[in-house]
Amino acid sequence: MKRVYILLADGFEAVEAVAPIDVMNRAGVSVVRVAVGSSLDVTSSHNIVTLRCDRLIAETDFSDGDALVLPGGNPGYVNLRSSDEVCRVVQSYYTSGRVVAAICGAPTVLAAAGVARGCQLTCHSTVIEQMGDYEYVGGSVVEDGNLITAAGAGLSVEFALAVASRLVGADTLSRTRRGMEV
Repeated sequence: MKRVYILLADGFEAVEAVAPIDVMNRAGVSVVRVAVGSSLDVTSSHNIVTLRCDRLIAETDFSDGDALVLPGGNPGYVNLRSSDEVCRVVQSYYTSGRVVAAICGAPTVLAAAGVARGCQLTCHSTVIEQMGDYEYVGGSVVEDGNLITAAGAGLSVEFALAVASRLVGADTLSRTRRGMEV
């Protein structure tokens, strides 16, 4: 079974985390929610939801994962990129060719981790100027090699389906899309 790790830091955008969790579960992909910090409970931006994570980042061995998902949200993406542990995991996944997926402000984590320089990507309009060493191409979801980026919250399901398409077969993806009326 394929496995996705989703990194959650306080201030994450709720839909950018929950949509990938939901889509992966529907597609039969194992999802591990990892808290970036010292508590398994992580609260979204605007205090909309608090998710109970499966593991703390300091206690997680990411070696069995196939993809890494980085939700945005403010200050969630800032908290992600400020974590040395997050940057190490992003570096490991990217350099080993595993999927790294970042939405909204989370592509700034790539810059903090020093990976994917020169790659095409999209991100939230408020962080475009922070993506200087990357080729910002705009659009909703952009794929470049093992990197998947999306512009923002309204594209969360499309983003999650792009990640799922890398992990499951066409029939499973089609069933998942049909089940969601997408």
